[in-house]
Amino acid sequence: MITWSLLRLATAVAIVAAVGVQLAVSVTRTAESGGDVATVVANYFSFFTILSNLIAAAVLAWAGVATLTDPEGTRGSLRLSAALACATTYMAITGIVYNTLLRSITLPQGSEPVPWSNEVMHTVAPIVLLLDLLLGTRRRALPWRTVGVILSFPLLWIVYTLIRGPLVTNAVTGEPFWYPYPFLNANLPGGWAMVIAYIVGIAVAFIGVGAFCVWTTRRRARDAREADAVVATSVQQ
Repeated sequence: MITWSLLRLATAVAIVAAVGVQLAVSVTRTAESGGDVATVVANYFSFFTILSNLIAAAVLAWAGVATLTDPEGTRGSLRLSAALACATTYMAITGIVYNTLLRSITLPQGSEPVPWSNEVMHTVAPIVLLLDLLLGTRRRALPWRTVGVILSFPLLWIVYTLIRGPLVTNAVTGEPFWYPYPFLNANLPGGWAMVIAYIVGIAVAFIGVGAFCVWTTRRRARDAREADAVVATSVQQ
């Protein structure tokens, strides 16, 4: 239990460091080139990758401290279990999308100067959260309606991104629009049909991964109850 708590806390620190380094690189490069620093900062915190990593860092820190200070309370906390499921889903999708669609694309948050930061945010942290779900400290079983809670943040982010995109000037290219990821940019070949297809596909992925997270908490809780029942029966005999 202590090992998992320390791993959660260490991962939270690594995520914050990775996000901070990327931001510092972006701000420095923009300032040196005379660009609009405020827009770059706002755009930086509009990436789903950055937001999901910040959510993950906060939840991992919460879980790490809670498990160290009140292990039994952590097991019974529905809120913490739901928060971990949300963070795990977001980070799993972040890792999948980045490594399948975006790894070969240079993103404007300074990925090349600090490659370790990209790996922490897109590979290391997602793996840690998945391992925590499968092998970490037992957490409370979640109801199936939690999948709707998990899906709410990505949907809000997509709405925010599509509304904001045409209203923001690209601080790097000067184009009169800015989208954090090319598959949300209706100005590219494929237009809205491509954007809608990607949104539907990603929504399905969120539902699938979220459902897997919920199912895993229920399965592990059931297995723990069965193990406890076996122990109790053997003691009575």
